Amino acid sequence: MTTPIQSAYEEITGATEDVRAREARNGVRHMLSLSMTKVADGLIDPKLVLSWLAGALGAPAALIGLLVPIREAGALLPQIVMAGWVESMTHRKWAWVMGSFGQGVAALAIVGIALTMTEAAAGVALCAALAVLAVSRAACSVSYKDILGKTVQKTRRGAVTGVAGSVASIAVLVFAGLLISGLLRDVLPVVVAIGLAALLWVGAALLFSRLEEKASDETRDTTIDFTPLKEDAQFRMFILVRGLLTVTALAPPYFVMLGGGQSALQGLGALLLASAAAAFVSSYIWGRFSDRSARKVLFASGLMASIFAALAVAAEVVGWAKSVWVIPLILFFFMLSYQGVRSARSVYLVDMSPGDARSSYAALANTAIGVLLLLTGALGGVLALVGPVASLIGFAALSLVGGLLALRLNEVEQD
Repeated sequence: MTTPIQSAYEEITGATEDVRAREARNGVRHMLSLSMTKVADGLIDPKLVLSWLAGALGAPAALIGLLVPIREAGALLPQIVMAGWVESMTHRKWAWVMGSFGQGVAALAIVGIALTMTEAAAGVALCAALAVLAVSRAACSVSYKDILGKTVQKTRRGAVTGVAGSVASIAVLVFAGLLISGLLRDVLPVVVAIGLAALLWVGAALLFSRLEEKASDETRDTTIDFTPLKEDAQFRMFILVRGLLTVTALAPPYFVMLGGGQSALQGLGALLLASAAAAFVSSYIWGRFSDRSARKVLFASGLMASIFAALAVAAEVVGWAKSVWVIPLILFFFMLSYQGVRSARSVYLVDMSPGDARSSYAALANTAIGVLLLLTGALGGVLALVGPVASLIGFAALSLVGGLLALRLNEVEQD
């Protein structure tokens, strides 16, 4: 029986008890599904795990170098094409389900490649499988913000994604600890980890298929609207800020290069440990701060990334970089800034986007970022010809500019 207080609440907010119960169930499904996929991401990380695996299989360095660009650009550039398809769907969760399932299939293909192929053939096959994984991820990315906006209230979205990041990082911490311990000394344990990632993606797809999503309008125009890029100055500024702050994703391998004396596997473990620990201690906190002011989190994260990239350069200059703990410690704080950027950019884009145009906004933003990421990655590669210090100096400057420009973004009003 509905009480007078409940009736008054429902009249004011429009949220019935059934709606609130559905949001609670959906929130759990979001957190569990995201946790599973984030663990999978950590176990198969192309910047670290796949690059190490390709090297262990004897793949040429040129092919190993293609892995990160394929993963990053492949996950972003197709979104402009996919957005119309997603917006034409009555229930958009199915785009995410198919994307998660596709990533699981691609990961299983990588397992098969690792067990049956070597050298150049393995490198080519890994690049092909990773391309499938990246395009599948694009389907998840372009649809997720819209699904999140439809199924979770604005002031809870950052918390949902933040909890998922913190929970998932525990598993990656364990994996990193095993790598550093020296217990994992050949290819097979890493292949098993990638197989586990495949199962997690498939499991997440099955769970997310049970999301209770309200049907969308089937009659909308499904062509991509480029008007926001022409008329929305804040949207253009957001793209510029996010583009500059992509360096927080590109910089970590250069920190490992400063470690010099560590073996490839130890370097992999150290980077995974720093990344997972940073995610564990900060994802939920950044999510809550992003709910209050995502633009201020972007500013703080950009400034923080700039400071710790500069500290890594200073450590190299004074000869401290070869110490066992100096670079991992600096990297940990740098990865805190990376987590801040990840949380704030997602929350800000969802909050600033008009209702049913979220998929179009996400697609336009991610396609632009895909291009900027390739340009920034190329800049880092050119600077790396001089050395990792030059790359980190460039990344520090770009992070600082991105953080300062974030202050020019408007504060998005809360519902």
